Amino acid sequence: MMPDRDWIARHIPHRGSMCLLERVLEWGPEHIRCQAHSHHAPDNPLRAGGVLAAVCAVEYAAQAMAVHGALVSGQEEAPAIGYLASVRSVELHVERLDTVPTELEVCAWHVSGDGGRVLYDFAVQGAGRKLVEGRAAVILKVAMS
Repeated sequence: MMPDRDWIARHIPHRGSMCLLERVLEWGPEHIRCQAHSHHAPDNPLRAGGVLAAVCAVEYAAQAMAVHGALVSGQEEAPAIGYLASVRSVELHVERLDTVPTELEVCAWHVSGDGGRVLYDFAVQGAGRKLVEGRAAVILKVAMS
């Protein structure tokens, strides 16, 4: 069974309408592919002036990375907090996500990392084409004892 929205919401720090992903379609040690349709929701919290800008795809990708981290670690407790440290080489192939008529496919590929930081390449696709792509570095909050 692939994780659904309820599983995702329990394993990432985002709740309610801020949990943007609907389900995991496939995953492995080095990649994840998720599906989302929240870009069509009028109450999407990332909308500004009724518009969901393409740059918001970075948050979709960051959530896919968090889900991947939870799956790879076998995490069953509260999620670790991650901070988006940098986003590089981002290419926006569209202006808006809310006008994409199909569901979004959100993919992330683990490039490198250790216990405190990870690097992913990502792509968000929809309507048969790549919409946004880039690379993100995430710093994980390390528990202090």
